[in-house]
Amino acid sequence: MVNNPKQVDFIWEGLDKNRQKSKGVITAKSEVLARTELRRQGYRITKIRKKSKPLFSKVREITASDIAIFSRQLATLLKAGIPLVQAFDIIGKGHENPSMQLMLLSIKTNLESGDTLAESLKKNPLYFDELFCNLVEAGESAGVLETLLDKIATYKEKTESIKKKIKKALTYPTAVIFVAFIVTAILLLFVVPVFEELFKSFGADLPIFTRLIVDISKTLKQIWWLLLVIIISVIYSFIYFKRRSRAFNRFLDKTLLKTPVIGTILNKSAIARFSRTLSILSTAGIPLVNALNSASGACGNIMYSEAVLKMREEVATGQRLQFAMLQTILFPHSVQQMIAIGEESGSLDAMLAKVADFYEEDVDNLVDNLSNLIEPMIMVILGILIGGLVIAMYLPIFKMGAVIN
Repeated sequence: MVNNPKQVDFIWEGLDKNRQKSKGVITAKSEVLARTELRRQGYRITKIRKKSKPLFSKVREITASDIAIFSRQLATLLKAGIPLVQAFDIIGKGHENPSMQLMLLSIKTNLESGDTLAESLKKNPLYFDELFCNLVEAGESAGVLETLLDKIATYKEKTESIKKKIKKALTYPTAVIFVAFIVTAILLLFVVPVFEELFKSFGADLPIFTRLIVDISKTLKQIWWLLLVIIISVIYSFIYFKRRSRAFNRFLDKTLLKTPVIGTILNKSAIARFSRTLSILSTAGIPLVNALNSASGACGNIMYSEAVLKMREEVATGQRLQFAMLQTILFPHSVQQMIAIGEESGSLDAMLAKVADFYEEDVDNLVDNLSNLIEPMIMVILGILIGGLVIAMYLPIFKMGAVIN
């Protein structure tokens, strides 16, 4: 049987055709093949080694924020007149994230071997999606790469800003509620039994509320392990189906869209992302059918993605975008009217940008107000869980004090 080793990354240093120092990352099946490929590209290798992973420190992953910052840096350098290869060298060597640094230097190597920027980015599909690559390709073809990179950077920054705001608004209440449930469980398992022993010495009937809490404590002590298994199983099942089942994700996205407050934010966020993406693609001169295909993946919600793909099918048959949008129930009448005006006036990209601006601002306001809406809910939950337990435990004492008086 023929041995077919996996490709690995090699970090190399050497001199280029002009005898200038250079370094980067190349992927090959062996060091010999890596050296051969680099010699073919005109490099004289002085040092090469296999990229190793640290044993105890976790390598920082490349995040969406890293890609957004990179887009802005590259757009700025290109606007300043710095050549593309040199721009990648500057950003790559100066990046704080080693993983991002190696990827950028690898892209630089591909550029030096004659690949276009779009072709180089497509070799890293995990970090540069179809939308990103299509816009870069359109920018290279039209000679306006720096302009489109600037638009990509703005789009990425706004998208990440909305994500961070939503995450920040939900993290605090989630953490508080989680801690409240943990504290409640500790009280039921360890504190309530102590009070129960105290209550037995009273020799009197306990209030109904206190008896209920005592019974819950006894039950929890008997089946806590079963509840723990159920909770772990539910979390594992959720993660498993979230990663592997489109039907589950569709059900989840559909349910979230109908959730009060959160659903409103997600609906408007999806419309903002769709409008912004389609506006940028239209500005780049990408045909509407192809642009709708990329925009469907940028919505961030399966229900909207499916609706946009249906719109794409209608547009492909010659239907106008306005009428194709009427077939869905996800886009408000105001959005449909603005799309119609944009198509009539021949300024669809500008009208889509205005729709995106409006909904992005609306989402910002909703997220800012979300914390104010959630705080009363947190107080109610804490009052029911912690306050209820405290009241239940002290009711017999208050009752006994009233009898003595």
